Amino acid sequence: MRYFLYAICIPVILMLIVYPGFCQNEEVIYDEAEVPEYNLPDPLSFSDGTKVDSEKEWQKRRTEILELFQEYVYGKMPGKPENMSFKVTKEVPYALDSLATLKEIRISFNEEQTSPSLNLLLFIPEEKEKPVPAFLGLNFRGNQSVHPSEHITITDQWVSNDENCNITNNTAGDGSRGCRQPRYPVERILDRGYAFATMYYGDIDPDFDDGFKNGIHQLFAEKYMNMQEGDNCASIGAWAYGLSRAMDYLEKSSFVDDERVALFGHSRLGKAALWAGACDTRFDIVISNCSGCGGAALSRRRFGETVERINDNFPHWFNENFKDYNDAEAQLPVDQHELIALMAPRPVFVASAEEDLWADPKGEFLSLKHAEPVYRLFGKNGLPVESVPVINRPVGYNMGYVIRNGEHDITNYNWEIYLDYADKHFSK
Repeated sequence: MRYFLYAICIPVILMLIVYPGFCQNEEVIYDEAEVPEYNLPDPLSFSDGTKVDSEKEWQKRRTEILELFQEYVYGKMPGKPENMSFKVTKEVPYALDSLATLKEIRISFNEEQTSPSLNLLLFIPEEKEKPVPAFLGLNFRGNQSVHPSEHITITDQWVSNDENCNITNNTAGDGSRGCRQPRYPVERILDRGYAFATMYYGDIDPDFDDGFKNGIHQLFAEKYMNMQEGDNCASIGAWAYGLSRAMDYLEKSSFVDDERVALFGHSRLGKAALWAGACDTRFDIVISNCSGCGGAALSRRRFGETVERINDNFPHWFNENFKDYNDAEAQLPVDQHELIALMAPRPVFVASAEEDLWADPKGEFLSLKHAEPVYRLFGKNGLPVESVPVINRPVGYNMGYVIRNGEHDITNYNWEIYLDYADKHFSK
């Protein structure tokens, strides 16, 4: 009898450890017929009901929406540090078979470089006229994971264990070099004339719930990131903040055209990219890849991952106030179409995957559709389709969308679309 109980209990305990939401009562919706009826807040109506009918009034409404997201979803971020410093710690010309100059830059929050620092990896195409446009995004397993080049410094920060990346004991080694290369076709990006910049998101804030004792939170804990406050800046806000600090460096670089920087992110880093793009208008194009709940997907649809599930499984991602809307999405003062609207009038592109139901592809598409009125206010076109388009057929110009075949991932197909999209806008 004892062994029988072990056989039953041990798998359940393991599931609770690996997947904290295992025993939730909430049913996962994967059927459109089960999506509840919902009403979305109007991005072109102030909280008092007054309508927005001009670009000037939109700027006031934009501030109002931004503050609502800060208070109820992502939290308030600190401003740019007054005494930031940048130090090129490595420069390798004619790297990657003479295709690029490789640079590593330490971004510190004071001139003495005594604070936690961010490590930016930058590839600049060697044979292109400078300055060049660039893609910027965070990575999941350390800078060394995006390319096998031995010139890239291996992160010494905490990293999630990953068998495919040979990462154990939360420590990256030589075996992790290039393990995520399929997600980052660096040579192809360079060949198309773009610089490629990336940082390990764990430099900014390690992705586990430790009460925010690591990363940049401790730098600003007293003044900006009081984690006891409901509108604190949690991990996604911190990752977005780090992207803006990388942009600070790109602005100073004579090799990168800071007016042609495309920001991208996949999954949780797609959420961070959208929030960074909303807060920081220096990013010229914002790209979300399979960002789902808390990213591009409408929360009120409750399709796939929900507010309750994401808060229970990742309590460190969003601020404390967001947890008040577990199983109560209809009461949220904002929804994700308004996050998309905050990009206007800049180009924004959202990508979904057909089999990635957890991220709600239709909900991601609908966020774009419901943000269209704001783009039209600026004389920009919305999406040229009324329903989710055919698989593998990107649509749109000012607002772009594609749903590709396959699962939750970022692929070479995605990158070709993003490069084409950037070409269309940056060539002008």
